[in-house]
Amino acid sequence: MAKLELQNLNKTYTPKVVPVKDVSVSVEDGEFLTLLGPSGCGKSTILRLIAGLEAPTRGRITIAGRDVSRMSPGDRNIAMVFQSYALYPHLSVYDNIASGLKLRGKLSGEEIRQRISEVSHVLGLDELMSRKPGQLSGGQRQRVAVGRALVRRPDVFLLDEPLSNLDALLREHVRAELKQLFEAQNTPVVYVTHDQTEAMTLSTKVAVLSNGSVQQLASPQRIYTHPANQFVAGFVGSPQMNLLTLPCQGQYALLGDTKIPLPAGITAPKQISLGIRPEHVALVGDEVPQAVTVQGKIFLVENLGMQNLLSVQVQHQQAHQIKLRALLPADHKWDGEVVSLALPLDRIHWFDVETGDRLNP
Repeated sequence: MAKLELQNLNKTYTPKVVPVKDVSVSVEDGEFLTLLGPSGCGKSTILRLIAGLEAPTRGRITIAGRDVSRMSPGDRNIAMVFQSYALYPHLSVYDNIASGLKLRGKLSGEEIRQRISEVSHVLGLDELMSRKPGQLSGGQRQRVAVGRALVRRPDVFLLDEPLSNLDALLREHVRAELKQLFEAQNTPVVYVTHDQTEAMTLSTKVAVLSNGSVQQLASPQRIYTHPANQFVAGFVGSPQMNLLTLPCQGQYALLGDTKIPLPAGITAPKQISLGIRPEHVALVGDEVPQAVTVQGKIFLVENLGMQNLLSVQVQHQQAHQIKLRALLPADHKWDGEVVSLALPLDRIHWFDVETGDRLNP
């Protein structure tokens, strides 16, 4: 068992610069944890703390029950894949993969060759072993970097935005390869990215970070369907969730002329934040049970191929306009510039305007 645990991990540079604030996370054998968030949220700093490239100001890091918080990187038995691949340009693919094993000096030449042979076969590198990194494509260099990590058979894998240098099509291909590869490993994986598609497709669980703090730690599906707060709701999902600040009247939120009932258990404040994903907004006439209807004027249509993204202005209080976006199948048609949209009540998320916290269960 090589469970990774972060206990109240903190990193402070100055009183005003605290990139990691009391982060507590555990990653079991076979789990794939993604640290997801915008630039500057602390995700790469957490990875560097786990790797031993920086020392925590406070808190503990344990791997397989060992406190490694003050250990050097070489004593932690971790393997890291960097964003830049970090390959030796003068060495062949074989020697790049073997470099970490040779530096440790604990394995015979025959065992090193056997490990490299197994990994190169899995990664499809058999025909490339004599080439130098400069003779490889971006995807091939990425596979070499992953291979160098795999041959170490570490207690923990760390990956720092390994796909960010690849073009869109290659990123999709390599992402699928990584998913299959790490599903076959029974080792904790910690993956850093700002790309939510990578987080949602690769992970068994995701930690969404903002300003050094974990906003939500859950499965990708849970984060999508039940975001813990307004930040998570707005960050996860493409196109971005509609987030509307609405006044309340009794147990209703007011969107234009439409009264939207608040769920039981929510005490009506003066204002409330409504969230609904564009893909859950439908045209009136579609079969949408238990929905409220709003009417608005289309001011932008974005053709996404299989879908159209409609931006609609809904008349609100005192001629104030609210923008609502709807993601509709490409074969859905509408007449004119004015459309009626259905908002399913079971797809609406409610958030506190002041704290941003989720209000409905």
